[in-house]
Amino acid sequence: MNATLLNTRLLRIGCATCIGVGALAGAQTQTKKPMPSPPADTSQTVDGKTVSIHYNSPSIRGRKIFGGLVPYDKVWRTGANPATSLKTEANLKIGTATVPAGSYTLYTLPSTGEWKLIINKQTGQWGTKYDQSQDLARVDMKKETLSSPQEVMSITLEPFQGKTSSLHVKWDTTDVSVPVVAE
Repeated sequence: MNATLLNTRLLRIGCATCIGVGALAGAQTQTKKPMPSPPADTSQTVDGKTVSIHYNSPSIRGRKIFGGLVPYDKVWRTGANPATSLKTEANLKIGTATVPAGSYTLYTLPSTGEWKLIINKQTGQWGTKYDQSQDLARVDMKKETLSSPQEVMSITLEPFQGKTSSLHVKWDTTDVSVPVVAE
């Protein structure tokens, strides 16, 4: 093989290698796409102690929500993507449940009538990884109908009035809530 042909082949191999390495480097510098359901937080302070909830908030986007996307009588992750987390520095009474300071996961059990809030001791899992044996408690939630649909799901922890607050989950035309008391 003559030197010119050999150099041409080596140049082609070198260019292909450079292109491949460049493509890999470009792929590594690409930023992650945001999750379709963005992260959200709600937090309040009571007696200098923080109570916070972290969740991802899905949107209606023309879908049937309760009884459709979110089936009735099945445990729901109460949001999207990672499991919804509750972190409290204060001991709480949520509904009828005593909740010691610590970290928990919140699920709900929607139904056409009453809803239940599930406070689960397992933390850090993806939202669909539910283990009923880890339930700390299940408490009744009050269900009301919103006057107009709320496009983006929200979880709010109302400001404490003294030691009393309430937790609300609102989406579509549903508002479910439960009282929260710092002990």
